[in-house]
Amino acid sequence: MTESLVACPDCDALHRRRPLRRGEKARCVRCGGVLYRHPFLRPDQVLPLVVCALVTFVIANGFPIVDLQIQGQANSATLFGSILALWREGRQLVAVLVFGTTLLFPLVDLLSMLALLLLSRRGRPAPVWRFVQALRPWGMIEVFMLGMLVALVKLSHLAHVLPGVALWAFAALTVLMAAVLSFDPRSLWDRPDGRAP
Repeated sequence: MTESLVACPDCDALHRRRPLRRGEKARCVRCGGVLYRHPFLRPDQVLPLVVCALVTFVIANGFPIVDLQIQGQANSATLFGSILALWREGRQLVAVLVFGTTLLFPLVDLLSMLALLLLSRRGRPAPVWRFVQALRPWGMIEVFMLGMLVALVKLSHLAHVLPGVALWAFAALTVLMAAVLSFDPRSLWDRPDGRAP
């Protein structure tokens, strides 16, 4: 990208760059791909969201997700405990996938975003930006949350299900992650009016 031209990331068509209002995005006239956007949130507004998401992430993984009561017996489960149970039952591939998509990748994504926002104040952290872009498709907190809700509805017919602190934390984390992921890190290089530097 230059100050006046931008290439479509999907079809490489060149377009003249125009200023955008907050929340607008420019699309390619050939393929409809997103060329660039002017986000709703500024970097200084995203930073507290990332810190809040990290704190919520710790709470979500440190407390039980649900408490189950079946025939007088109570049992509670954390996400990490569930991953260990999958591993012990011989479902190592599923355990690794759950660990990666619900623990590892979201945590690394949030830490990388925190580093990107902090480093952007000192310069242009292009390597961290590329890492964040490559990692984003692998974090699936929202898919996990949807799966949890479906499982809880089905379990409610068999047992008394009490939502734990972590379930509410995961719900809050889903909203926070959606807000953080809506921020396009490429805007760190843009001027406040939406133009390239």
